[in-house]
Amino acid sequence: MMKWTGNITGFVMVLTLTACATSKKGVSYLALGDSYTIGESVPVNRNFPYQLADSIGKRGSAYESPVIIARTGWRTDQLIEAIESAHLSNEYDLVTLLIGVNNEFQGRSLKEYERDFRLLCMKSIELAGNKKKRVRIISIPDYGYTPYGEPNRERISERIDLFNASNRRIADSLKLKYVDITGISRRGLNEPDLVADDGLHPSAKMYALWVEEILRKMKDKPH
Repeated sequence: MMKWTGNITGFVMVLTLTACATSKKGVSYLALGDSYTIGESVPVNRNFPYQLADSIGKRGSAYESPVIIARTGWRTDQLIEAIESAHLSNEYDLVTLLIGVNNEFQGRSLKEYERDFRLLCMKSIELAGNKKKRVRIISIPDYGYTPYGEPNRERISERIDLFNASNRRIADSLKLKYVDITGISRRGLNEPDLVADDGLHPSAKMYALWVEEILRKMKDKPH
């Protein structure tokens, strides 16, 4: 979200991580999103895309390091522009999409979000080789359950619920698998170690819990 003013500005592509099997070609993974995808305020190898690839690798599938298209503060329209300019391959074995908190935070309309989010879902399908089973849609976390958001928790949570109801409805209409991690994010005030030191974004520990939930939704191999 735009409030945070740290040093990390985002990634267009992340290429190396020794914990993932990168010495030979493995399963390719594209992660699309915003600060929640790059892992603002945690080491790169502790964001959820890297933890996910690492966890799958430990289960016996060689995963390449994730390609990450994300930046702190991005709305849906900015992610669309970034994807269009990135000249990506259409052959990713796994694509995750998590976007929308900045639409909510900046007071953008739900109608605008729904239009853009549907386009992003369709683009995700295309980038997954037109195989819907390779795509995972991830719900928006609730930053009302952080020290930063707590003073306005009720209003924030209400808006987050509206945006998540929309993205889930769109995902369901397209028959895409949906991973709800919002409940995990709402443990942040009672479990402070789930929030990063900036008081706003998830910690590596919370991302690990997200990965567990994503893996539960991956009974069918994405490739």
